[in-house]
Amino acid sequence: MENLEQACAIVLAAGDGKRMRSARPKVLCEVLFRPMICWISDTLGECGIQDVCAVLGAGADLVRQAVPQFSWVEQKERLGTGHAVMQARAFLESHRGGDCAVLCGDAPFMDADTLKNAYLLHKKEGAAVTLVSAWLDNPTGYGRIVRDEKGDVSSIVEQADADEETLRIREINAGTYWFSVDFLLDALNRLRADNAQGEYYLTDVIGIAAAQGRRVCGYQAADSRVAMGANDRKGLLRLNEMARQAELERHLDAGVEIVCADGVVIAPGVSIGQDTTILPGTILKGKTIIGKNCVIGPDTVIEDSTVGDGCQINACQIEKSRLDEKIKIGPFTHVRPNSHLKAGVKIGNFVEVKNSVIDENTAVAHLTYVGDSDVGKNVNFGCGTVTVNFDGHDKYRTVIGDDCFIGCNSNLIAPVEIGSGSYIAAGSTITDRVPEDALAVARARQVVKPGWAKARRLRLGPRKK
Repeated sequence: MENLEQACAIVLAAGDGKRMRSARPKVLCEVLFRPMICWISDTLGECGIQDVCAVLGAGADLVRQAVPQFSWVEQKERLGTGHAVMQARAFLESHRGGDCAVLCGDAPFMDADTLKNAYLLHKKEGAAVTLVSAWLDNPTGYGRIVRDEKGDVSSIVEQADADEETLRIREINAGTYWFSVDFLLDALNRLRADNAQGEYYLTDVIGIAAAQGRRVCGYQAADSRVAMGANDRKGLLRLNEMARQAELERHLDAGVEIVCADGVVIAPGVSIGQDTTILPGTILKGKTIIGKNCVIGPDTVIEDSTVGDGCQINACQIEKSRLDEKIKIGPFTHVRPNSHLKAGVKIGNFVEVKNSVIDENTAVAHLTYVGDSDVGKNVNFGCGTVTVNFDGHDKYRTVIGDDCFIGCNSNLIAPVEIGSGSYIAAGSTITDRVPEDALAVARARQVVKPGWAKARRLRLGPRKK
């Protein structure tokens, strides 16, 4: 295959978010939790295309934060797609003798295989231009691809300009092109804005190539979704639904059980092992990895985390953490970033774990906060335990050894260490180190005053209603 690493790309990303009713540029609207332009960035990276120039408009700084690896130019006036590419003339000049892809930053489903295969056709046929097309059952609104007797593209006819015969054509322009850079630079100089909108259209380059007797090829994509974009929130919802369904089908084909797809959303970077069951309301985001034979959900959100084999996670939120095998947590558990739960750990309802390591077979049953802590094996936390990690200025760690028992309603004031095998009496507030195998009691001694309550009632009289 031709070496795409020597090719470059221009991404058209100057559209604002007005029709989206958004303050952000349109390309930053998300499909499955990822900005649309990042889908294009992933595709270019998979192709090995590293030299990319984004054409940006209002909100350029926000887009640059999303794709910092791209160089960029600004399109100060919105005068059409051809005008957008004109802004990248200096970028194109530095790539004379090569080839350049032009893609839309708001068409997230352009995939690497389509882009690679279009490039193969472009090089094989020695074309000046190769465009990507798609076949739609309902092509209304799209520019139609008109081919000559040899099968080359002779023109792109927009919906408003098409006659009845042309309107019957179902092959449409997907908005992605490969150009010979030398030809493109010359063609940009020939573009004219002699149309009702007063804009420079990149599609007019097709006619320029045909007039010069240059070859214009069309690569028909296997998947028509490559042409799909979004101009408003309804369109964005359609893209999300299409992407969601594709991800569900990918995991079903890989042996994942989805009992009911209601509310199940899985991002493209997620990996799920065989025989894992995903229950309704489960949202898996980022680079999450789920092992085999797990039960995830219902009503669970996991982001950028690793979950080992055989785990059960019920109604939880887990962020940027690692769970080893055979862990059971939930319902209503929050595992915050930088936590590591080791094999056999059990976390119950209304427990929060943050920036902590909890070793094997430890149980944190309910109503407990474990923050900035290193907890050993076989530890039992009673209800209402708090590792008090923040003094109002700095945060400190709590260290708990193996085989400890932490009684209910205990406060462990960090920095503090509880030695292995120790027992913390319920209701204690621990401020000093507890040695191994010790009992620590840190609470006021109980005082009983017989008859005190009766005497009080007699003194105060009947209770007011």
